[in-house]
Amino acid sequence: QVQLTESGGGSVQTGGSLRLSCAVSESTFNFPLVGWFRQAPGKDREFVASIGSRKYYGDAVKGRFTISRDDARDTVYLQMNNLQPDDTAVYYCAADTFDYGRTWMPAHADAWGPGTQVTVSS
Repeated sequence: QVQLTESGGGSVQTGGSLRLSCAVSESTFNFPLVGWFRQAPGKDREFVASIGSRKYYGDAVKGRFTISRDDARDTVYLQMNNLQPDDTAVYYCAADTFDYGRTWMPAHADAWGPGTQVTVSS
């Protein structure tokens, strides 16, 4: 069974940057769609970004976050710039064997990582 492992989370001040990584235990060529969701305390899991045939971003992160994938290294990245306190959440990497494009939802994902905490202080 595929395993996803996130890294790169931590604590930063408002305006700071972090780069999350997601290592996939098997070839990312098996997953046409990979991406990130996040969940803040008391809130539903929220779409952040995905990369398949195209890249998509949640409205809250457009222009600040950039998703990329390196299939040679079976790794997915999320560069997060100009972080704000509202970005505080657990960030989860996800992978899917189908490219849902902009309609991707948490219920669709075939595999999840355990999550990494991102905390942004004001």
